[in-house]
Amino acid sequence: MEQRRMERLGIDTTVIGLGCWQLGADWGEVSEEHAMATLHAAADAGVNFFDTADVYGDGRSEQLVGRFLRERSDASITVATKMGRRANPHVAQAYNGANFRAWNDRSRANLGVDCLDLVQLHCPPTSVFSTDAVFDELDAMVDEGRMRAYGVSVETVAEALTAIARPNVASVQIILNAFRRKPLEQVLPAAAAAGVGIIARVPLASGLLSGKYDESTQFAASDHRSYNRHGEAFDKGETFSGVPFEVGVAAAREVAALTPPGATTAQFALRWIVDQPGVSVVIPGARNPEQARANAQAGQLAPLTTPQLDALERIYDERIREHVHANW
Repeated sequence: MEQRRMERLGIDTTVIGLGCWQLGADWGEVSEEHAMATLHAAADAGVNFFDTADVYGDGRSEQLVGRFLRERSDASITVATKMGRRANPHVAQAYNGANFRAWNDRSRANLGVDCLDLVQLHCPPTSVFSTDAVFDELDAMVDEGRMRAYGVSVETVAEALTAIARPNVASVQIILNAFRRKPLEQVLPAAAAAGVGIIARVPLASGLLSGKYDESTQFAASDHRSYNRHGEAFDKGETFSGVPFEVGVAAAREVAALTPPGATTAQFALRWIVDQPGVSVVIPGARNPEQARANAQAGQLAPLTTPQLDALERIYDERIREHVHANW
């Protein structure tokens, strides 16, 4: 699989990674057996970048990834985790050195490593991105050998641009897909110029861009696609990329009609992200080995054609833009 350089992190990542939120919680039940098989299937397909967080399943995702690392000790794998959402209440004051080190200790124990590859602030309050003391603490933790580097996960373009201006931020994780195009305008060019890696999350708009849902599709009560459609638990942009479900289903039908023979709609949507200049790695989630393998195959598709790109832009402008573009 194609690899791209994250300059500030000093590693090469496969263009398709694996997001491990599904393996922890909030997407319905995934057994430990299926979770481990999914992790191994992704690695077998060439994936070398795995993204998790300390709150996914209250540490379950990190623990599963840690077991996976022990089972594949010969592999060159990068694991990115996140910290900050364990704070209760989730306020800017919680982003301090004492909490950072406690969360870092927990993640290192869960993953079974002495030094974490990459630690991302997990969508903190906006003021955190402008607080020098926060980044001084993160720099100190790198010096202490707790982590190789740090990055941020953001909700908005403005937050991303503030983070990119920080000299030691190695990566920015942001929602980017055919239904969330705003980062193309400023964030990707700024990150490329600064050598900051871009980790594209929610690449299938919580499954909308798989083309498999219709207006009658129901999700489990434990699935955020049931309980967070209006931001009841966290930012609503994390669920269906902030697109109203029925609007997204209709738009996804048009995307599906553009999918070339031999590819799935999900692969087509992932390839669109891979084609965007400045993207380092795309992190679709998977609930089973088949999904992990299919996602990885998106990295082998031919780049999208100009007519396909134009059609996707038209779908966004006509159906999606009004619902999302001004919000994030």
